[in-house]
Amino acid sequence: MDKIAIIVAKLRKEKNWSQTDLANQSSVSREMISKYERGIAIPSVDAAKKIADAFGVSLDYLVGEGINASFDKKTLQRLQEIEGMNSEFKGHLFSIIDSVIRDYKTQQAYSS
Repeated sequence: MDKIAIIVAKLRKEKNWSQTDLANQSSVSREMISKYERGIAIPSVDAAKKIADAFGVSLDYLVGEGINASFDKKTLQRLQEIEGMNSEFKGHLFSIIDSVIRDYKTQQAYSS
């Protein structure tokens, strides 16, 4: 089965959407959503963009390819904003992020 078929079905189920719900959110027909999920058809770039937008993910994420494939749109937007910061602000932000990651890993280690 094609990656996009698996990813579309997974995202739809995570949102507890029916194929009709996704069709309504994306303006792509329910019949085509069904074909994409079964791997019978591959969405056009336009249809894939509409589906990605409905889920709030990037096209890379939807098709499971590229450097940004594991990031949703909010994460990508945040990364772009961080890239625009000067090094002092980045340093402060990374210190906070590092602390949160350390605390999370510690919590996970003790809960295992």
